[in-house]
Amino acid sequence: MNAVIRDSRPEDMAAVTGIYEHYVTRTTSSFEEAAPGEAEMRSRRDEVLARGLPYLVAEMEGRIVGFAYAGSFRQRSAYRFTVEDSIYVASGRERLGIGGALLERLVTRCAAAGFQQMVAVIGDSANASSIGVHASRGFQVEGILHGVGLKFGRWLDVVIMRRSLEN
Repeated sequence: MNAVIRDSRPEDMAAVTGIYEHYVTRTTSSFEEAAPGEAEMRSRRDEVLARGLPYLVAEMEGRIVGFAYAGSFRQRSAYRFTVEDSIYVASGRERLGIGGALLERLVTRCAAAGFQQMVAVIGDSANASSIGVHASRGFQVEGILHGVGLKFGRWLDVVIMRRSLEN
């Protein structure tokens, strides 16, 4: 994998929007059913950054080939030391180590910022790629919520995975 993992920039958001659109419109990895436009994706990035959380991209040969960010896990104050990760890799660039590299950097950055736990809320229990990359980085399955999402006419599970960020 020869991608450069770096902080996202505003000019990356068109590519990020395109990557995410694929997952919304063609997969069950995201439970969104209508792909957000670039303005919405910019707004979401701004919210992540305003909370002091990382929003990263993977770049190869001058092209954005993946993105990842940490968001608040829940809004109640007791959850303030727990974050939820999101990782997406461009279609056709899967299985090149990009997702793992993004996740590793996200874990490192969140641990350094003082967060204690990272949670992955993985759409579709058949999403072996996401489950696998999380497991390979020390996440453990905490539970499965069966049939909680309906997309493409199918009831879908959510897999909850968690990793401690304490040293």
